[in-house]
Amino acid sequence: MLKSKSVCVAIEFSLYFFRTNINDKIHFLRKLFNFVKIEHTLFTLPLIYSGVVLGAQTTPPVELLFLILLAAIGARTVAFAFNRIIDRKIDRRNPRTIDRELPSGRMTVPEAVGVLIVGLLLYLISAAFISTFCLILSPIPLAIFVVYPYMKRFTILAHFGVGLGMSMAPLGGWFAVSPSFTNILPAALLCLFTIMWGAGFDIIYATLDEEFDRKENLYSFVSRFGRNSALRYSAIFHFLGFIALVFLFLVSIHTLYALPFLFLTGILLWFERITAANVDLAFFKINAWLGFVVFGMIIVGAIVK
Repeated sequence: MLKSKSVCVAIEFSLYFFRTNINDKIHFLRKLFNFVKIEHTLFTLPLIYSGVVLGAQTTPPVELLFLILLAAIGARTVAFAFNRIIDRKIDRRNPRTIDRELPSGRMTVPEAVGVLIVGLLLYLISAAFISTFCLILSPIPLAIFVVYPYMKRFTILAHFGVGLGMSMAPLGGWFAVSPSFTNILPAALLCLFTIMWGAGFDIIYATLDEEFDRKENLYSFVSRFGRNSALRYSAIFHFLGFIALVFLFLVSIHTLYALPFLFLTGILLWFERITAANVDLAFFKINAWLGFVVFGMIIVGAIVK
């Protein structure tokens, strides 16, 4: 019954704008964007197109770039919808997250599943139009999106679930323009950077819930090792991610003009570490810039060959 109701909600979403006034449309969009945290797309969108640039032999057509964007939006929507639906009961007990759409009641579970279905359709249809190869591989990120929210219930490696989910972005961009595993080393190095970067900044984000996670017996580096030790692990993971980026530079960039972007990436990772107490700055603002800096390095490497 829930499934059929959610499908109906998904269909209604596509008709919503034709049946409401402008204020209702704005309210609906605000609720939707808050639910899927659309601003977090800034973390992964540059990495998707970084994968595209690394894998492309020629300039990709605009239509393909647009399909990649649609697939990314769909996948991002699915990932956050799964996370919010699976964690809704935990979020209801956490003072920090109780005001989210599902715990607060501003959005119902069928509506959330409807959002998920719309995102899933957008993702799968876009993948199919990109290539059969991408469609065949499309369930892999979905499996990660489903498993990741449960990881903090049984392992501190949940932080790597975040990084692994993010790493599907550059890999997806690579496969969209290079549908094979041939010469995949550059994409693999970019994925490794993304995993370590994501795990490192998720530890910083977890400092907000240190006491709650201990109380609920949820696993994180912060709840198990304490804040200071966890932040040292975060710094180690960011350092390992930077080393992966250095190897990517040596393997694929081949121009000193891109070197300032590599240095700036290292500086931003370091700055994220020393500003960890200010999660809004370290997690949101610095990370948003960092992805674009990496993209800049790869773009310059592609232009100056």
